[in-house]
Amino acid sequence: MIYLDNSATTQPKKEVLDAFVKASEQFYANPASLHVMGNQAEDLLESARSQLKELLNMDRIVFTSGGTEANNLALIGTAKSYQHRGKHIVTAATEHPSVLNSLAALEQQGFEVTRLPVGHHGEIDVDELKNSLRSDTILVSLMHVNNEIGTIHPISEIARLLKKRRIIFHVDAVQSIGKLAFDPSSMPDLLSVSGHKVHGLKGSGLLAYSGVELQAIQYGGGQESGIRGGTVSVPNAVALAKALRLAKPNPLHLQWNKTLRQFFSEFDGVKIVSPEGAAPHILAVAVKGIKGEILVSGLQKESIIVSTSSACSSKSRDTSHVIQAIGLPREFKDGVMRISFGAFTTEQDISALQSAFQRVYRIIKGV
Repeated sequence: MIYLDNSATTQPKKEVLDAFVKASEQFYANPASLHVMGNQAEDLLESARSQLKELLNMDRIVFTSGGTEANNLALIGTAKSYQHRGKHIVTAATEHPSVLNSLAALEQQGFEVTRLPVGHHGEIDVDELKNSLRSDTILVSLMHVNNEIGTIHPISEIARLLKKRRIIFHVDAVQSIGKLAFDPSSMPDLLSVSGHKVHGLKGSGLLAYSGVELQAIQYGGGQESGIRGGTVSVPNAVALAKALRLAKPNPLHLQWNKTLRQFFSEFDGVKIVSPEGAAPHILAVAVKGIKGEILVSGLQKESIIVSTSSACSSKSRDTSHVIQAIGLPREFKDGVMRISFGAFTTEQDISALQSAFQRVYRIIKGV
């Protein structure tokens, strides 16, 4: 099988697995224990934390189970800590469900949420964002790269804007970390990362932050400076640090993205959904009048693995909120499929996808 669904999850790199196994075998003691083995495990944990602080240019790191938990902690922990300043939060309509559902829960507790609309390419209007800010706005939360269509938000520009107004800025960087470059001079206040999106392990992630105080949303024995209770997985932390040290933008992704854009534009009734200038590792396309599940199934029979626009909703067959928000024409909105590259993608994989799609398209269209 040729795997082109890397925005859903990635194959762990061998170096990451080796780091996890070594830590599991040799540093399995509880890092909170007072004995020598516990101290050794704690030293390794703090070494991983220090590496990540330096890598991300952030002051504090809390290890989490992944991006969803990191987003929950960022939003709920910040909102509760700063509610004395106000209860207004701004986000976009196309955010990940872990953000939208966390904010919906906060609304039930008296917070007010503004969900900015997006254009046909999934982009927010920065001027509209400015106009949405109020004296009681305490937090803005935006993803750097949209997980379904690859739209990139100008987070550096927004970070500078919000810093002047003393408004906290959270960025869901799950789809961008290790794939796009960050401007270290204009980082957000909070940054969510997931290990399994960067050839790390499922069940690993982090929330990085600077200059912000969080209120805990999970209680236990005071681990992670009291922010996240529960025994910390040292092997997961070590593996995550390894994965992020290895992760870097791949210039071939942009080349392949351009090649496939040209390829798909030559088919009648096929629409490129991802905007020009989107993240190079994600390409969403739609076939007129055809359900995305049919495309995914047809390509799978050709040994090509892709997905519909999102794989984060337990195999839901409903049209995603992102596709609805960008106003994709009715005849295309059910036929979206997402192709996403990773570190193990090759030129041969791209050629195989092209050949397979030609065969599937002919069968579906009866030509």
